[in-house]
This record gives sequence, C-alpha cells and structure tokens, in this order.
Amino acid sequence: MFAVVTDGVGATYRDSYWRGDDLGTAVFTDCAFHNVDLTEVTTSGARFDRCVFHNCRLNGSMHRGTAFVACDFRRTSFFGATLDGCKLDESTFTSCTLRPLTIRGGRWNGVTMRDADLNMLDLTGVDLSEADLSQSVLTGSILRWTNLTSATLRGTDLSGTDLRGAVLAGADLTAAKLRDTRLDLPGAVLLAQQFGALVDLG
Repeated sequence: MFAVVTDGVGATYRDSYWRGDDLGTAVFTDCAFHNVDLTEVTTSGARFDRCVFHNCRLNGSMHRGTAFVACDFRRTSFFGATLDGCKLDESTFTSCTLRPLTIRGGRWNGVTMRDADLNMLDLTGVDLSEADLSQSVLTGSILRWTNLTSATLRGTDLSGTDLRGAVLAGADLTAAKLRDTRLDLPGAVLLAQQFGALVDLG
C-alpha cells in the first residue's frame, strides 16, 4: 500500500493500491510503477514523462487530455479504459491488454505497439504517424481519418479494417494483410502504385 502523491520525480511505486483516485493534473517524471492498481483512476491534463508501468492495472480508468510521453508499458491492462484526447508520443506497449478500450482522438506519434491485439478498436482521427504496428492485429478496426503517415505496417493484419479517409503517405500497405479492407479512392490509388501499377485517373 502507498499513499497517492500529487506529483513525483524519479520515484518508484511498488505494490500500491490507488484504485478510484483522482490524480487530476499531477505530473510524474522518470517514475516507475510496478504492480500498481490504478483501476478506475481519473486524470485530466496530467502528465507522465518517461515513466515505466510494469504489471499495472488501469482497468476502467478515465484520462482526458493526459500525456504519457516516452512511457514504457509492459504487461499492463487498459481493459475498459478511456483515452480522450491523450498524447502518447514515443511510448511503447509490450504484452498489454488494450481492448476493450475507448479512444477519442489524440496524438500517438511514434508509438510502438508490435504484436498488439487492437482488434475491433475505433481509432478514428488518432494521429499514429510513424507508429510501429508490426505484426499487430487490427481486424475490423475503424481507422477513418487516422494519420498513418510513415507508420510501419509489416505483417499488420488490417483485414476488414476501415481505412477510408486515412492519411497513408509513407506507409507500405503491401507489407500488411488487407483482406476485405475498406479503402477510399486515394488509398486504393496508393496501394496500386505501391504494387507498381501506373494509375491513370484522366
């Protein structure tokens, strides 16, 4: 057990129980969270810089406008959590539970989510530019108006995924699995060009 603090710098929190706490606009920098129960925790404009979350539980938690920048999430559960307009730039997710998860926009530049189960998630409008989604499963997910500029899609399963309106510049669609994937005209043209076709729209 550990009492919740307002802010933290370089601190380690281990085997702590913060269930249902409101962290508000707290700022944590270079902190480590090991086996911390953050179930139903709420944040609004909080910031976590270069923090480590190992074996933590963020189930049912609610985060509005919160930043998790360059954080390392391992074996951490986001089951039933909500990320509303959050910033996750350069964060890494390894063996995490990421569904069901409610996502409302946000900036996730350069996140690493290799081998992640993102099946059936709604990622509409999320900025995933330069994200590494290698080998991840996004079957049936909605990526409408999602920014996938220069995203890594090596072996990514996009079967049944809705990519209409997505920004795909620099993303190699030929490296992904595209069975029954929905594309708009610009996306279809890009895919054809990546396969070497000469597209004549005249």
